Amino acid sequence: MILNNALRILVLILVSCAFQFARADAGPITLAPDEPIESHFQYWEDTSAEATLEAVRALPASAWQARPSSKATFGITDSAYWLRLQVRNHTEHDQLLIAELAYSQLDDVVFHELSGDTVLREYQTGDTHPFYPRDVDHPNMLLRFQVAPDTLKTLYIRVATQGTMVVPLRIWQQNDFYEAAANEQKLHFFYYGSLAVIILINLAVFLTLREKLYLYYALAIFGYFLFFAALRGYTLQHIYPDAPALHAHLLMLSIPFLAMFSILFCMEFLKVRSHSPRLYRALQAMLTFELLYFLSAPLLNYDTGIRVAAVSAFGFFSLLLLAGPVAWAAGVRAGVFFTIAWTPLTVGVSATAGRALGLLPENFFTEYAMQIGSGLEAFILTLALADRLYREREQKIQAQADILQQQKARNQAQNKLNEALTHDPVTGLPNRNRFEWMVDEQLQQHPNGRYLVGVTRVTQLTEINRTLGLERSERLLKAMAEQMTRLAGALPMVHSAVNSDGKEERVYQLSGDSFGLLVDVSKTGDDFRSLDNALKQLAEPVLLDNIAIEPNPRFGAASYPEHGKKAALLIRNAHVGMEMAPLGPYQTGLYSRKNDIYDESRLTLMSDLREALHRNQTQLHYQPKISSLTGKVVGVEALIRWYHPDRGWVPPIEFVPMAEKTGVIKHLTRWVVDQALNDLKELHSLDPALSVSVNISARDLSSSELTGLFETRIKRYQLRAEQVIVELTETAAMDDPHRGLKALNELTAIGLKLSIDDFGAGYSSLSYLKKLPASEIKLDRALLQDIESSESARMIVETAIRMGQGLGYQVVAEGVETEKSARLLNQLGAEMLQGYWICPPKALEELKVWMEAESEVNRLIAVT
Repeated sequence: MILNNALRILVLILVSCAFQFARADAGPITLAPDEPIESHFQYWEDTSAEATLEAVRALPASAWQARPSSKATFGITDSAYWLRLQVRNHTEHDQLLIAELAYSQLDDVVFHELSGDTVLREYQTGDTHPFYPRDVDHPNMLLRFQVAPDTLKTLYIRVATQGTMVVPLRIWQQNDFYEAAANEQKLHFFYYGSLAVIILINLAVFLTLREKLYLYYALAIFGYFLFFAALRGYTLQHIYPDAPALHAHLLMLSIPFLAMFSILFCMEFLKVRSHSPRLYRALQAMLTFELLYFLSAPLLNYDTGIRVAAVSAFGFFSLLLLAGPVAWAAGVRAGVFFTIAWTPLTVGVSATAGRALGLLPENFFTEYAMQIGSGLEAFILTLALADRLYREREQKIQAQADILQQQKARNQAQNKLNEALTHDPVTGLPNRNRFEWMVDEQLQQHPNGRYLVGVTRVTQLTEINRTLGLERSERLLKAMAEQMTRLAGALPMVHSAVNSDGKEERVYQLSGDSFGLLVDVSKTGDDFRSLDNALKQLAEPVLLDNIAIEPNPRFGAASYPEHGKKAALLIRNAHVGMEMAPLGPYQTGLYSRKNDIYDESRLTLMSDLREALHRNQTQLHYQPKISSLTGKVVGVEALIRWYHPDRGWVPPIEFVPMAEKTGVIKHLTRWVVDQALNDLKELHSLDPALSVSVNISARDLSSSELTGLFETRIKRYQLRAEQVIVELTETAAMDDPHRGLKALNELTAIGLKLSIDDFGAGYSSLSYLKKLPASEIKLDRALLQDIESSESARMIVETAIRMGQGLGYQVVAEGVETEKSARLLNQLGAEMLQGYWICPPKALEELKVWMEAESEVNRLIAVT
């Protein structure tokens, strides 16, 4: 059934074609009142293109072919075509007529107007001739002529062109033509106006956004604008009427121009490179071809150029038609619009190319298909670009909303971070950063004021945390923070600041267990008594879960400007002041630069001490101990001395405690032990029974190398271990009782003797002292200060001597400054004496001289 219908249609087409090109003797065109003019003509192909009018008129009737319609297309040919038609006027009036060849691209057209055998007029025109003069100011090839009533006129028209031979010949009533031409002009200029608006809009968008996509599209549309304006003859008519040669080149150049920018637009609009490499390479190849065509078009003749243009246009439009579905399939939204837009344009191009090549007949569709398709394409793609702009705008709005949301989230996070940076998470108090800012701000605004930076540390917090747990220790901190805030609020001397939330800040948390505040000295009218009372209340036990907890706080302060002019330094110094003894009746330790063991200069001093030990620039002085019974020197105590190249002699009290805190004491002890035992070996040349006392610290007791140090040096210098006495204070021995006892037992196990120095100065624990493997004690020099004038002082010394001897120790009284003190101590039972009255500390060589000069008799007489 389908096959039969197809065959019928094919037969009808063939019959129609045969009818159209049949040889016939078409009669004249008749003009009748109130009847439309039915245009038809006869044509003859002049293959030599050299026939004259006389030769054409002499042709037999059989040489002519009838064209029953007003349109004919003969493709691209080198032949000239002669058209013949007759017009008879059956009306009662003269008829003003226009013969129109409605194709502006014909190169050479010659009209011959005849009445009978007389040639009335010969008129030549075409797009290879200057536009003016023409019978009618119109791009098409027109001839105006007049036919009187009941007369016959004959028109012979010779047409030759290098391009497509399209001859749509029609006879018009003059007024009808002008009316139809005016209507057609309106449609054409609406089309060109629309394209111009699209071009301007896209150029404006490009200049605003600087996106080359819109520039490509504007230039592509401009290419269409130029192409159709040239194709319709408007550029020759209005722009360069006296330059017909330019007209042909402009038409050829417009085709690769619009093709190049259409391809660039396609690649950018569809983002071809990202999803289809093969299509991208094909488009690049097509772009290269169009560029070469554009550059070579001025060198090609018109016939060759038009053939190349028709074939290339068909190829590139087909390729772009494929690009839409490919992008669509790849998920690119623009591919949908591009496919819809490019379909009618490709159909139009195909129809125009088919008409140009003579493959399709001349009709309204083939004449206007490309123009209609380009208009639809421009309209659809403009909608697509508008959609793209809208979506980009929505995306930007969404992106801006997201940015605002992110900014809001960042602000919230920043606020939380600021809260974390400026407030303690447990107590909610402003922290050290906030305190430093507040103090610096206040000092900057009132540089001539007097202030105290006070700090409080809960010293028992670590033990409380270990005993009661983190949750209870945090609750304790909160309770103390609330108490401090309440107490500070009642003290006008405590400086208050207002934060951004309008809250008053007086107390600040400097660390996990310490707090700070700023005191305005000018407002302390009661000499700090109210502040001291508040601190005493803080020291009272805190009731927590029915448990009375003693926080054991310590207080320190630093004064502005004496102790610093910046908050950080004042806080640091207040912490150091916390470790110093409170002044007078108050609870707070005030910073003193003199007693600051953490002073920067002292830290530098430790570096210098380390270097001095390395270079052996320190030295030992020795102070003798004598027997109170015989007056004989029984031993010497090694005392460190250091001469600094810049500071001069540095007292041991300045560098030994700092060495203990910084760890330099380990190096110091090693040097002292080595040097003292080496010097003892030399002193044995005077007295082989002599012993040496070496001081060690609590830090030394924690070293696993201490016992080994003494063992190696005793062996190196070939000494007896019992001739080496290790001295340490009772406070150092009790610093870590368990570890200290173990270390001392190890020392005495290798034969060393142990001496407890400064006995009576610390918080003596007789039960612990009894456990120590000591062999002697040295009475603290503070006990001997009033022995000569105070009976009670003598009784204390006598008690201490008897207690030491009762525990099995030998007693050494040091700090003997006078002969009377020596005699009293001898009478009270001290076995050994040491002090400046006997001999000040001396360098080794000086000691040797002194020992040789002083006789035992003189010393014995002096004591007894």
